[in-house]
Amino acid sequence: MEKKFDFQPKLFTALRHYSKEKFMADLMAGIIVGIVALPLAIAFGIASGVSPERGLITAIIGGFIVSFLGGSNVQIGGPTGAFIVIVYGIIQNFGVEGLAIATVIAGIMLVLMGVLKLGTVIKFIPYPIVVGFTSGIALTIFTTQMKDLFGLSIEKVPADFLSKWVVYFQHIDTINWWALLIGLLSILVIVYTPRLSRKVPGSLVAIIVMTLIVFVLRNWLGITAIETIGDRFVINASLPTPEGFSFNLETINRLLPSAFTIAMLGAIESLLSATVADGVTGDKHNSNTELIAQGAANIVVPLFGGIPVTGAIARTMTNINNGGRTPVAGIIHAVVLLLILLFLGPLTKHIPMACLAGVLIIVSYNMSEWRTFRSLMKNPKGDVAVLLVTFFLTVIFDLTIAIEIGLLIAMFIFMTRVTETTKISVTTDQIDLSEGSEVAVEEETLILPQGVEVYEIDGPFFFGIANKFESVMQRVGDKPQVRIFRMRKVPFMDSTGLHNLESLLRLSQAEEIQLILSGVNPTVRNLLVKSGFADKIGEENICSDINEAVIKAQERVISSGDTHIEA
Repeated sequence: MEKKFDFQPKLFTALRHYSKEKFMADLMAGIIVGIVALPLAIAFGIASGVSPERGLITAIIGGFIVSFLGGSNVQIGGPTGAFIVIVYGIIQNFGVEGLAIATVIAGIMLVLMGVLKLGTVIKFIPYPIVVGFTSGIALTIFTTQMKDLFGLSIEKVPADFLSKWVVYFQHIDTINWWALLIGLLSILVIVYTPRLSRKVPGSLVAIIVMTLIVFVLRNWLGITAIETIGDRFVINASLPTPEGFSFNLETINRLLPSAFTIAMLGAIESLLSATVADGVTGDKHNSNTELIAQGAANIVVPLFGGIPVTGAIARTMTNINNGGRTPVAGIIHAVVLLLILLFLGPLTKHIPMACLAGVLIIVSYNMSEWRTFRSLMKNPKGDVAVLLVTFFLTVIFDLTIAIEIGLLIAMFIFMTRVTETTKISVTTDQIDLSEGSEVAVEEETLILPQGVEVYEIDGPFFFGIANKFESVMQRVGDKPQVRIFRMRKVPFMDSTGLHNLESLLRLSQAEEIQLILSGVNPTVRNLLVKSGFADKIGEENICSDINEAVIKAQERVISSGDTHIEA
């Protein structure tokens, strides 16, 4: 019997056969992932328009819940670059409280997706849409970092993409060369660190080295023009107490589109990350449990001032590459970040903003998937259209519109392709049985009585082929006495297809044409019975195979007085 509620956290399964060896591997992986997550959590928090500790809080609480309740053994949860654009936009329009409400609503949506077992459905979102909005987000993140990378003197940066670049060029004369030098050095350190050691994250090395350099420049050489985190934010090195916020119908209605975007983006990114992890570890994640865990994290984290949580591909891969194989590693990663926040939090105020800009520029480059984008441009025109529309809508407008329009275009193209692959043929003389029949037969051909037409439907019988069916019927010459619909290759039928069949039955009855179905599979037959169509056409006119249908057609032709049968 199928389970109604699919919630099976991997942690509890992993602990049944846990060992000291597994704990040591998880401990080492958890510590390394925690260190890797530190600069990213700070950078994502600031880029999203909130304080750095809110980014850390998101990684701590969100990361813990995702590992504790999640459906993947190695998934690492926390803030990610994909959310920067949507979070920044929500804060600009609705404030921090609006972001919290939207995130909680998104969390509820994610839990419902998991409860309704929609985890597998999310995976069917077309790849061009995923690449389109991921590349669009990458370009947008890159754009948001220009002010801090060049140290430009701009009081308020506009929210939209085009206006940002206009303002940047208007203030190009305010470049802070020291900030630009720190930013470029940070990028070089991040790029070349893996050549020396793949164990040590380049972003962490860049932050430590650049922070020390800027500290010396500011305190011993009197160069104070380089802005740091402490110049912009007050760091609170402690876990905040839960805060409530007011829900009302008007606010929910206004934030619902943003919440939907957070939920969809979170679901897509988390399940994509878990799927990539499965390919490396050979494990199999539970997508519905993962969605419930992501939802729970996004419901709880906003109460502590955090931003949206999702599975992070880079940190998950770091976890795997360093030996993490159970959710314990993810929990340890959250504990490491908590200890850093409590005991080293005040030191983060010395981190230069230009260095964080360098970190995020590398993140945006890695997110851009420009090679994949370029290869997809060689695909069919429909895929290219979905890719480009999603990309440009993400960049020029926002992610909410991009996902919605992208999905609509993808569904339209999918329906068009299914319609094109569904074929309808008509036969009036003989049927070649050697091509496959419902039953074994000795003869290779089946001669049709005069006045009998056989229409074969090859593919799903749904609303997309209604017009095609009617156009095929109109091309046939004389009015027949019997129409046989051969449905052996129809895997399913929707309500519109059923309505179309009922219309054809009424039309045939009005013209005194007998309608017979053959080769109907059990699923389609069950639909015909439940809808009452079987009673309308008569159970005797739903035949198991084409031979039976032709015999019945022959009886009708003979009974009508036309006894001519072709030899």
